[in-house]
Amino acid sequence: MQSPRSFAMRRRLLAAGLLGAVAHPLSALAADTWPSKPVRMIVPFPPGGPVDTTARIFGQKLGEMWKVPVVIDNRPGAGGVIGATVAAKEPADGYSLFVGAIHHSVNPSLMGKLPYDIEKDFAPVSFATMYPIFVVVHPSVPANNIKEFIAYAKKSDKPLAFGSSGNGGGTHLAGELFNMEAGTKLQHIPYKGSAPAMSDLLGGQVQVMFSDAPTALPHIKTGRIKVLGVASRQRSAILPDVPTVAESGLPGYEAYSWSALFAPAHTPQPILNKLNADFNVAMNDPAVRQRMVQAGADADPGTQEQMRQRLHSEIEKWKKVIQTAGITAG
Repeated sequence: MQSPRSFAMRRRLLAAGLLGAVAHPLSALAADTWPSKPVRMIVPFPPGGPVDTTARIFGQKLGEMWKVPVVIDNRPGAGGVIGATVAAKEPADGYSLFVGAIHHSVNPSLMGKLPYDIEKDFAPVSFATMYPIFVVVHPSVPANNIKEFIAYAKKSDKPLAFGSSGNGGGTHLAGELFNMEAGTKLQHIPYKGSAPAMSDLLGGQVQVMFSDAPTALPHIKTGRIKVLGVASRQRSAILPDVPTVAESGLPGYEAYSWSALFAPAHTPQPILNKLNADFNVAMNDPAVRQRMVQAGADADPGTQEQMRQRLHSEIEKWKKVIQTAGITAG
């Protein structure tokens, strides 16, 4: 005969089993009705920047598809940390999303302990955009491709200077990775933004930049700077005739900035599946892809698992660069 305690335990286990049995159908039902109200998309950078601009492009398209407003909520500060901290605490119901960026793969190594864990506190939806980085030089530099530039940099009497938008940013890390893989000793000069760095490149105070497309394009078109290559794995639709750094002198080199769409951890999988499917449809729309190019980005969607693996790979890649180059925050 069962003891009262055993009977009570059995009842609790049966109840738990029944709850487990209905959990999946209920979350599937939630996905069928989701979204039924506005969706908030937290962007951890100020309005007008590349991540904000591209988020508004795909946010508008998703809103049209879902027939509900997609509201951009800018929470800038601390290199993306403030927005990520806010987003990690949001309900896991699909109505609060987060647009992360390359900063969120760099910050764990650059800043140490953070109030969130980008891999544990968020569920990946999809990579969103790839912001190509172009290697550009002052016209006085006697090199017309990456191979010639590496040779010139190595034989120069003093280190060539490369400007960046700031210490620990994507354009800084791209230059340090170049040093590691090419064996050069380019000297980093940090600026407070891409515009002042480009101003000094135009004036010849620095000789090279690993620049985002919006900053470099106007001056490439006027011939005030020379473009030697694009740092991404593949050529960019922004300047399709420009070869990659890998194909023009430094095999294996790859650097770019990116953005990606996350949801809070524990968001029901059926909602994540719908999010990913709809997001891929939106990002593969020809009009959306063209608007991305105009904003200086290449659409770069994929699967949830691809995003999970790429995010981890990015964290490990930049950890090595930060440690090797001795980069610190600030």
